[in-house]
Amino acid sequence: MSTEPLTAERILEATEEVLRRHGPAKATVVDVARQLGVSHGSVYRHFRTKSALREAVTKRWLDRTTLQLGVIADDESKDAESALREWLAKLFEAKRHKAGDDPQLFATYEVLLAENSTVVEDHIADLVAQLAQIVHAGVHRAQFTTTTPDESVARALFDATGRFHDPAYASQWQRPGIEADFEAVVNLLIRGLRTPAS
Repeated sequence: MSTEPLTAERILEATEEVLRRHGPAKATVVDVARQLGVSHGSVYRHFRTKSALREAVTKRWLDRTTLQLGVIADDESKDAESALREWLAKLFEAKRHKAGDDPQLFATYEVLLAENSTVVEDHIADLVAQLAQIVHAGVHRAQFTTTTPDESVARALFDATGRFHDPAYASQWQRPGIEADFEAVVNLLIRGLRTPAS
């Protein structure tokens, strides 16, 4: 048995490793407990059900991206156009890395994402809120112009760039020319937001 204190974070790390090895269909709480050197009852004290554990590990995985992007959205030193370009590029890069660097875990998370629609909806809401923050800053500084509410513009930006962050398109993310496609879409969107003077 392990002498290290059992924390939710340790359980989530072990769960990722178990999911990577066994996949979502075969991974069990007993496997997670075995990985940690504890009883499965100890895991259940932190996460009452297998479903709660899977939801927490999915949220943790998505939150990594949200936190990285939040740094860009919160950076008031950047002009809105630069912030928007960087934010969209970082989202694309993060999703590409997740799909390319660890395809087994990415495939596992695709299954978990389908099971945990509320977690996914919350993640998307957080991302759209960050985009709205960038749009709002751009309008406030007279760098962007729009008569549509910031949240609606943000949702349109998110949807228009779906090919570069929606897991359904992951098979396209390593294709030649994908970066040029991405730049073309971003340039078009930013041209539509710019104030006439800029």
